[in-house]
Amino acid sequence: MDFKVKAEKREIFGKNASRRLRREGLIPAILYGTQDLNVPLTLRKKDLFMILRSEAGANTIFQVSYNSEERNVMIKELQKDPVSDEILHADFVNVIMDKVIRVSVPIVLIGEAVGVKTEGGFVDFITREVEVECLPKDLPEHIEIDISNLHLRQSFKAGDITLQEDIKFLSDPDAIMVLIEVPAKEEEIEVEEEEEEEVIAEGEEPEVIYKEKEKEVEEGKKKEEKEEKKEE
Repeated sequence: MDFKVKAEKREIFGKNASRRLRREGLIPAILYGTQDLNVPLTLRKKDLFMILRSEAGANTIFQVSYNSEERNVMIKELQKDPVSDEILHADFVNVIMDKVIRVSVPIVLIGEAVGVKTEGGFVDFITREVEVECLPKDLPEHIEIDISNLHLRQSFKAGDITLQEDIKFLSDPDAIMVLIEVPAKEEEIEVEEEEEEEVIAEGEEPEVIYKEKEKEVEEGKKKEEKEEKKEE
């Protein structure tokens, strides 16, 4: 474990107590999955920020010590203020190093797509993480996707990701991760051209029908004229 965090068992609860802790630079937290069931804790805000700013971020496995206990843990969930984005509460989960865990791993794009570089498109980064199952020691910090060969309207799906054998993929393989989009103006021009072609195609048939009717009328007039001459 590269990160070791000291915490204390929390004895006081409630909104007022939590506000007081946050004013003192502490974060109320709870640790799930231990033999003691759920353990309420407090830790320093700067220690939590240190974890979040690491390469693995929220997927960092770190050691928490409280009283005489030491646990390997991960961040399960962070509760934040919807306005200020301040962290209000942290949920940790106990990690057993020889037991598989399910984790969402962030996606990192590498390379510049052909569709962007030479064809004028842009990258639409749709799905930014995938869910995997593995032992804690095999957990990747992130998964890289090389988009260099993608052309306009081409996509990279979750099923195209290659992982090592020790990692089980859980996400929908048909989920689109990245799509090389066509700029809106070009799409509008293409749609307009298609609509014009449809209008022309639709206009051809009535014209043919009109000409056929006109021909029938002319033939009818000629027939009447012939009959009139016969009668004379």
